[in-house]
Amino acid sequence: MRIWSLHPRYLDRQGLTACWRETLLAQAVLAGRTRGYQNHPQLDRLRAHDDPLGAVAAYLHRIADEADARDYRYDRARVDRPADADPVTSTPVTTGQLDLEWRWLRGKLTARSTDVLARWSDVPRPDPHPSFRVIEGPVEPWERAQV
Repeated sequence: MRIWSLHPRYLDRQGLTACWRETLLAQAVLAGRTRGYQNHPQLDRLRAHDDPLGAVAAYLHRIADEADARDYRYDRARVDRPADADPVTSTPVTTGQLDLEWRWLRGKLTARSTDVLARWSDVPRPDPHPSFRVIEGPVEPWERAQV
């Protein structure tokens, strides 16, 4: 499961679709609809939010916005809350986490989407997903990836 901290515009088609599906899984876990992935570390930051289900819904709607911009059709009916629900406060993400994810994504793009990699080649640090606000700090404690 990868719930990217970086803005979805940087993801290739495969990455955006995987992020959508994996975040729908995270939503199901947080809502108690599945027993799998209960202890996945990516869920720690969502569980720490004042409104975990609201945070994941807001995140999913921003992924769907990016899909819409690319003329993809993601089924927003699968998101538990509507896009116009009460606003959810942003979740902090560290600069170290963004840097780690940027290196990881660039490795993936090198292997499967060199055109997307080239489009973003001059970006030293990506913008965060709209659900996150950047704070200075190291890689997040819940992160298990070593890039």
